[in-house]
Amino acid sequence: MDTPLQKHPSLSAAKTVYEVLIVITLTHLLNDMIQSVIPASYPLIKDKFGFSFAQIGIITLVFQFTTSIFQPFVGSYTDRHPKPYSLVFGMCITFIGLIMLATAPNFYIILISVATIGCGSAIFHPGASRVAQMAARHRKGLAQSIFQVGGEGGNAIGPLVAALIVVPYGLKAIGWFTICAIVAVVLLAWVGKWLSRQLVNGLHWKTESVDLGVRSLPKRKIGFALLLLVVLMFSKNLYINCMANYFTFFLIDRFGISIQASQLCLFVYLFAFAVGIIVGGAVGDRVGRKYVILGSIFGAAPFTVLLPFVSLGWTIALSIVIALVISSAFSSILVYATELVPDKFGMIVGGFYGLSFGLGGIGSVFFGWLADQTSIEFIFRITTILPLLGAIAVFLPNLNGGLKK
Repeated sequence: MDTPLQKHPSLSAAKTVYEVLIVITLTHLLNDMIQSVIPASYPLIKDKFGFSFAQIGIITLVFQFTTSIFQPFVGSYTDRHPKPYSLVFGMCITFIGLIMLATAPNFYIILISVATIGCGSAIFHPGASRVAQMAARHRKGLAQSIFQVGGEGGNAIGPLVAALIVVPYGLKAIGWFTICAIVAVVLLAWVGKWLSRQLVNGLHWKTESVDLGVRSLPKRKIGFALLLLVVLMFSKNLYINCMANYFTFFLIDRFGISIQASQLCLFVYLFAFAVGIIVGGAVGDRVGRKYVILGSIFGAAPFTVLLPFVSLGWTIALSIVIALVISSAFSSILVYATELVPDKFGMIVGGFYGLSFGLGGIGSVFFGWLADQTSIEFIFRITTILPLLGAIAVFLPNLNGGLKK
């Protein structure tokens, strides 16, 4: 029986459409750079409004909770109703949120602003991830890794741009990032046009094939594997969100460096995180995503344990090593999950992206509260045990095809 790709020769070559993959990756960079300006501006926001660490955590919670709630619903809806230009709509919402944040006069308007940006992000991620995998055809790990590099690159650039622009010129300079949103809208309109042509030509919106290894798994084992992935997401995301949101405060508190210097250190960590992603995706396509997940999370544990107890130089060095090791976990988890439930791609992608943001928000509030009660250094000591939970990846089932060669 012919597949949709076989019926349409122009789509059957299974060649990666690199121009689309590059453009969607670039828009991911712009989207996540806009998002990363929010935590990078926390020291300024805290000083200007006199917020507590708990209030900083609440801002993160509102942003990430908004994103996490909407993403599964957006993904499920687009599974059934393809919307080629939905990404443009999402970026327009982000544009509105940026303007609100740049002019926010108080805590409550800040919450509404970050919630608006969160809604835009919720619309962007499931659809953009699907476009990336459609453009890469069957090289799923490579596609997700390249796409994820865009996001992590944006996360890395955000603090650097904040150090160069927002710190010297104040919070109103956040409004300058609307230029990035406008550029992204133009690029996403081009992607929408390409996607419309693919749908007209007959490219199936859902996953093109279901791996035989997945078909042979009983639903109980698939459910157990998804549960393990949730726990692994928990251990990974709580740790990396603690790093992303509080690493600057830790460096300032422990070593007495300036805000700009701490943001440059955060940039180095996030840049290393982006660099490590691409390797994990390519390796996952070849040796199996299960082993990449295990090595990525559990393998980072020895370095995370040492980080709170060493000098500034070693702290930066260990943060780079941790970022390089743990960076491939999310893309591998995401592709593994979509291969477990390939007929519900959008819902799974939206759910795991949403879970990623949701866990980060919950962790940010908890660690913010705990830092107020104890100290920033204390929370960095207790988070070091989280990557140890990565050991449970050994219980993930081995799948044929993409997950085990």
